[in-house]
Amino acid sequence: MARFSVKPGVTAALAATTILGLAGCSDPGAAAAPASGPATSATGVKQFNLSPQQDRVAAAVDPAAAALVPEAIKKDGKLTVAVSPFAAPLAVYATDNKTPVGNEVDIAVALAQTLGLEADIVPTAWADWPLGVESGKYEAVLSNVTVTEERKLKFDFASYRDDKLGFYAKSDSSIAKVESAPDVAGKRVIVGSGTNQESILLRWDEENKKNGLAPVEFQYYDDDSASSLALQSGRADLTFGPNATAAFKAASDAKTKLVGLVDGGWPLKASIAATTKKGNGFAAAAQAGLNHLIEDGSYAKILDRWGLTAEAVQKSELNPAGLPKK
Repeated sequence: MARFSVKPGVTAALAATTILGLAGCSDPGAAAAPASGPATSATGVKQFNLSPQQDRVAAAVDPAAAALVPEAIKKDGKLTVAVSPFAAPLAVYATDNKTPVGNEVDIAVALAQTLGLEADIVPTAWADWPLGVESGKYEAVLSNVTVTEERKLKFDFASYRDDKLGFYAKSDSSIAKVESAPDVAGKRVIVGSGTNQESILLRWDEENKKNGLAPVEFQYYDDDSASSLALQSGRADLTFGPNATAAFKAASDAKTKLVGLVDGGWPLKASIAATTKKGNGFAAAAQAGLNHLIEDGSYAKILDRWGLTAEAVQKSELNPAGLPKK
């Protein structure tokens, strides 16, 4: 079975973002939860394993996928994967403040295993991964990278998750679903300034105004704690942002509930993908390895472990359609 290693060299900036990623976790030091999924307490709060000792889903070697790995990558027996430990449950530092854990890490380790390689996980600032891949420092990036047509000019991709945005309400809210523009009419919605989700919400608001519906009240906050306080105190009705981190928070404290999912590129579908150097051939091996994980059930177990089942794909696609340049 392939081994797993982590390179040192953690930056202070990455460590700082870890604190934000852990916000709302009920007990980061809790005993390891089983690989089948997070444990749930009587109050509905789920206990995620954020300790350095991970009970990961093991993956078997797929000879057909392993045969597709370019010789330049397989020669040292390692797969160097960059991850950005910025937010749970995607990737975050464990309770030892140095070991990356999370969904992206588990997928990277399982992918390496199915290709017969050792996963060499490298904590990397988000801004550094493009140059790192182009220079060959990283053989792959699993860091919540959305496929865009502009990025496809420089990189190849093998998809492994749907890019989803989530509407969340207070757990006892009367709001049951948000599926389209009329559902947000007259609502007070917390959203990040300058984000893709704000752009979507602005378009929905314009549609509502044209149809004579009440406008959205946009609310902006500088930090997560202020946003949470606004929602819990009743000063806001909804939050709208990346589903993965919101789902983790909702599961960790049971104070919010998911009321609607929207494609990250609405009205277009958006894909999260393993990112590789353009033209070096590894993306095809990654696609084959990911499809093996999907077929044997390992992939579903990993996503369930981190509460991301709603973002699962039926199959990995090689260089799927990317979001157009804005």
